[in-house]
This record gives sequence, C-alpha cells and structure tokens, in this order.
Amino acid sequence: MKFINVFTLILVIVGGLNWGLVGLFGLDLVAAIFGAGSGLARIVYILVGLSAAWQIIPPFSAVGSGEFAAGQNR
Repeated sequence: MKFINVFTLILVIVGGLNWGLVGLFGLDLVAAIFGAGSGLARIVYILVGLSAAWQIIPPFSAVGSGEFAAGQNR
C-alpha cells in the first residue's frame, strides 16, 4: 500500500507543477511532452486526477478514526 501512496503523491506533485507552469507561462508541459490532445496526455491527466482523489482519502480517514483529534492533544 505504501507504493501506491508514494506513486500517487508524485503524480499529484507533477500535476500541481504542471498547473503552475500553465498559470505562470502558459506552458502545458504534459501536452508539450506527449502532444496536445494525444491519448498519452489524456492518460497522464486521468492518472493525476485519480491520484488526487486517492490522496484525499488519508486525511478523512484520520479524522474519522480520531487519529487527527489525538494528534491535537500533544
């Protein structure tokens, strides 16, 4: 399970950096590497989106299990 967490975190970081480049310079690095509108670029975008959804789970799990509240009492 640790591998998937690290892998999805890396993809979320890559996606965030790509959006930063789009916002700052109008450069979509994923489209530049794989071709705008290509199937590979779409797969990368889908994987980044799924990774973001996966990374949402741990904070909600921590809150639901009381782990977050326990950490606040230290």
